[in-house]
Amino acid sequence: MFFHNGGKLQYPVRVTTPDPLFARMLQQAIGGVEGEIRVAMQYMFQAWGSRGPKKYRDLLLETATEEIGHIEMLATAVALNLEGAPTSLVDEAAEDGAVRAVLGGMSARQYLSAGLAATPADADGHPFNASHVYASGNTAADMYCNVAAEATGRALAVRLHNMTDDPGMKDMLQFLIARDTAHQNQWQAVLEEMGGLTEALPIPNSHPQSEEKTEFSYKLISTHVDGPMIDKAFVRAAPDGKGRFAVEPIQALGEEPELAPPVPGGGAQSEQMEGGLVSRMKAPL
Repeated sequence: MFFHNGGKLQYPVRVTTPDPLFARMLQQAIGGVEGEIRVAMQYMFQAWGSRGPKKYRDLLLETATEEIGHIEMLATAVALNLEGAPTSLVDEAAEDGAVRAVLGGMSARQYLSAGLAATPADADGHPFNASHVYASGNTAADMYCNVAAEATGRALAVRLHNMTDDPGMKDMLQFLIARDTAHQNQWQAVLEEMGGLTEALPIPNSHPQSEEKTEFSYKLISTHVDGPMIDKAFVRAAPDGKGRFAVEPIQALGEEPELAPPVPGGGAQSEQMEGGLVSRMKAPL
């Protein structure tokens, strides 16, 4: 169950000089792969599927709901950068639609589809793609995904901060950068609370490591044609404390694959049917 306060934003959003091009750039922080829709949905689905200690579910839900507030802030910033945009740009978009809007630097869909407002899309107008939402059912694996999501989100916020001279936008982005700092640290804290690297790795730690092919567990495989290019600095104890890295060139340990001839009626060429292992071929039922 969710409630909302329809009055105030989590943090002030002010625009001194509207900038339709920057409004388009802000879309990446809304619907891009590094954006707030992504992390909100990621944390929601991780929480809704969380099994185990309730404290992890609670923290995920708290953060997911905060991220919805960040979407609201960014959508407001987009609208403010568009609603006071220079009249000539808006008039050009109205006269000639997408062509003039794109040439003017603004997102055509922000005008044509949303009436000078944000859309659930990235800076190039691609709709948000939920294939970037990771919720594995393994809390440790999800925490690593969350740290990466917050790290790329913070990198994006820093780039956006460096793209604008508007004091209000800079102030808002510094707030979002600070929240990314907090979230990176809180997900790392969950990993530490679960035992840190030595206990969490390898993920899932519930699988008996003795049953895997342990002779391959800590090899750094080189695929370079002229010999290993992996720096000697990586030849050390593994972070999980359960093995030591060693560099070896890749080897072909398997056999050459041998497939049966095409199935009759399967649309293959007649030449493919000739000289194959006919005895292994079965007619379709």
